[in-house]
Amino acid sequence: MPKEDLNELLSWATAREREYIEAIQATGSLMRAAEKLGVTRGTVQGGLRYLRKRAARQGYSPAHDMTKTVPDGYKVKGVSTYYDKDGKAAGQWVKSSIDEDRQETIRRAAMEAFAQTLPRVKPRKAAGDHAAYSARLMACYPIGDAHIGMMAWPEETGEAWDLKIAEEIHTSAMAALVEMAPACEEAVIVNLGDWYHADNMEGVTTRSGHRLDMDSRYAKMARTGVLIMRTMVETALSKHKRVRVINAVGNHDDTGSLMLSICLANIYEHEPRVIVDTNPTPCHYIRHGATFVGVHHGHSIKPERLPGVMATDRPKDWGETTHRYWWMGHVHHQSVMKDHPGVSVESFRTLAAKDAYATWGGYRAPRDMKVILLHDQHGEVGRYTVTPEMLAEV
Repeated sequence: MPKEDLNELLSWATAREREYIEAIQATGSLMRAAEKLGVTRGTVQGGLRYLRKRAARQGYSPAHDMTKTVPDGYKVKGVSTYYDKDGKAAGQWVKSSIDEDRQETIRRAAMEAFAQTLPRVKPRKAAGDHAAYSARLMACYPIGDAHIGMMAWPEETGEAWDLKIAEEIHTSAMAALVEMAPACEEAVIVNLGDWYHADNMEGVTTRSGHRLDMDSRYAKMARTGVLIMRTMVETALSKHKRVRVINAVGNHDDTGSLMLSICLANIYEHEPRVIVDTNPTPCHYIRHGATFVGVHHGHSIKPERLPGVMATDRPKDWGETTHRYWWMGHVHHQSVMKDHPGVSVESFRTLAAKDAYATWGGYRAPRDMKVILLHDQHGEVGRYTVTPEMLAEV
């Protein structure tokens, strides 16, 4: 293999593949490179094969007269090469499309870099008498689809909604619920997905392309969303010893939910009382003794399939618990716990007002937010609810 070809492949090589290439260049052969690295010849050969495939997706495969590459974040959709009478390439058409997997990797890296500039919260002791914390109870604060960034015009929808109102209502609801809840050692803030109304600058849904009613710019929406969640965390810390944060991926905020988790994880990097779940998975789980909760937005897995998902994902937890629940958002209305084999499934309401789409579609569900108390042996033993109307009376 020509040395120049190896140098060109370095642009797409991982750290390990770069070691393979450097070893080949230093020793002059695959076999000697493998011996130098302490691996088999097939390992090196296989690594280069996958590297060439990735390079080909970007448009680089000299053996096929492909040397015109596309930018990072794109992949080659097709290459048409025409040859002269001597068999030499005389011209070429290169068609490209967005590489969604790579775009997601780039976005996530950008979010992590952005989060590095955020201020870190200094650790502090829990307030009050530590002996007063209840270890048997866990306080969970499930938040239905917040749709921060959504705009509702009251003359059309009957209720106003914008960034300022979203901040006031969500932070006030959290403060009221924390006041109602007992001082538990463990608390979990459960964002059930669609925290953000949109996932891009265009203000359209990523999957279906539906245009959304947006309040202001994406950057302002992102900043407000982080501020609201951080306020909720600080409020929970005033009552509970430790706070965990789960941000489920919604259908409106595939990447926004990841950004939120990454930002919060960096903000509370030095605060041991706060744990932020940054796993980019569709399902998250909460274990409290014999009580087990699954969290999913509700847009990609049907409720009747969730018991099997839980048992497969967490067989040990499934076998060791007796009270199991799934909590979902997405539908904006409360479906009282429906019992499936081994698990109860419940969806939660939102605090957000109706947008134009919901208004014209006839959706009229009530609005509220809850705190649910889980016992380590007896499952759910209580819950409190607040509504926007209750908050207006304070």
